[in-house]
Amino acid sequence: MKKRLISLLLAVTMVFATACTDQKNPAPEAESAVEETVEAEEAEESAEAASDETEAAEETAAETAEETAERVSEQPEWAKDAVVYEVNIRQYTAAGTFDAFAERLDTLVDMGVNVLWIMPIYPISLKNRSGHLGSYYSITDYREVNPEFGDKDSFKALVDAAHEKGMYIMLDWVANHTGWDSAWITDHPDWYTQDANRNIISPENMGWPDVADLNYDNYDMRAEMIECMKYWVENFDVDGFRCDYATGVPQDFWEDAREALEAIKPVYMLAEDNMVVGLLDYAFDMNYNWDLYDAMVGVAKGMKTADKLRLYVPEKYPEGTYSLNFMDNHDKNSYERTIMGGFGSDALPAFFTYMFMIPGVPMIYTGDEIGLDHAIAFTSKDAVRWDSSEYDYRELLGHLATIRHENPALYSGTYGGKAEYFDSGSKNIVAFSREKDGNVIKLIVNLCKRDSTGNFADFVSDDSKVILHGCTSGNYDFEETTAGEYDLSGEVTLAPWEFFVISE
Repeated sequence: MKKRLISLLLAVTMVFATACTDQKNPAPEAESAVEETVEAEEAEESAEAASDETEAAEETAAETAEETAERVSEQPEWAKDAVVYEVNIRQYTAAGTFDAFAERLDTLVDMGVNVLWIMPIYPISLKNRSGHLGSYYSITDYREVNPEFGDKDSFKALVDAAHEKGMYIMLDWVANHTGWDSAWITDHPDWYTQDANRNIISPENMGWPDVADLNYDNYDMRAEMIECMKYWVENFDVDGFRCDYATGVPQDFWEDAREALEAIKPVYMLAEDNMVVGLLDYAFDMNYNWDLYDAMVGVAKGMKTADKLRLYVPEKYPEGTYSLNFMDNHDKNSYERTIMGGFGSDALPAFFTYMFMIPGVPMIYTGDEIGLDHAIAFTSKDAVRWDSSEYDYRELLGHLATIRHENPALYSGTYGGKAEYFDSGSKNIVAFSREKDGNVIKLIVNLCKRDSTGNFADFVSDDSKVILHGCTSGNYDFEETTAGEYDLSGEVTLAPWEFFVISE
């Protein structure tokens, strides 16, 4: 301010002096000069203020970036060789209870499953319910269990039994919306998105009339949502969450939730998303590989060639994160196609093998292990008939899981190795190697319904160990042999869907 007053006095003095020597129009010229000087000083002040604001904003952004950089989440060490199984409690057994499912845990242990993603276990709203029993994703109370499945004691017993068998539990978490019976609607209507008439609404353009959209501009609601997540970790010792419609919730909420959960114990976090890679910066360890699923179905149906699949196995993720790879899940099965509808019995073993060998985490959905060719009802009782299929892939899946568990090259994220692809000369054949700390695993697979010829002279030697060989359903060889036994170290014609897993 002092600088401005001095400048104005000098300007007035100069104008007065000029006016004395030129008497034609002294007053207008003096006034104009003063106005121009004032305007120039004000512009200078404005520019200085803007500069100060910019510097302040840059400092704040730098501080925020530094704080964010300091928040580093890492997958729990036990998740490095995860084999995930999506559990549909309602449909897994005739009883559809926690207790009945707990009795079947050994079957999954034998398949090498070590992470159970359990679909939502919470009470389902009656109001605006979809179907007879309602959708698992229309939740009344985040801190209770659906009495259809049992009670809290039986759920805790299930978690404890899984832990005793070396398995970990991920709960399905639905943070974008609640059911219409939730007490939050009555007690905290401001926790929900409302229209111009202050009516609570469903998530827009999603086709979910059975749920009410939560308002993430309300920080009281955010805080309670995090407390609800903490409740299951603190009281039931769950090990992580699969988060439904993760992009329907702000990223900073998930990051705050991760930080709060990590203060209790290391957690494993899966985002149902494949679009916002930023979710993997801190909040989540892995996301969905929807694109790979679609590409694999395209290859199985002869609409794509196998060489295109490498485009859908992303490895440029934030360090330590990766994708969940699957051939089925509850959405696909109930609303689009069964695993048999997508792949067919002949191709299924080859794609199972491919899924277990590529970077990322393999996931199996309820019924996949028998190639269940039935769209499981989503809102009514429709228990899996485990004797209804002529196929049984449990032995194959167990062998693939063992290979994954015993070979660091196949681990996830920074624990494992990247895929180094080999061109055999055929677009129908996928061949790659993965290496970690001297451990090397290679895959050769013909993902085509026709014979395909490739040359592997520079990829394997006669002494390379073949630890798994197979083709169509039931045609597997689990005995270790050598590549020389199959004449693999040269030009080879592979039968439809034939595959080799090789250890160097």
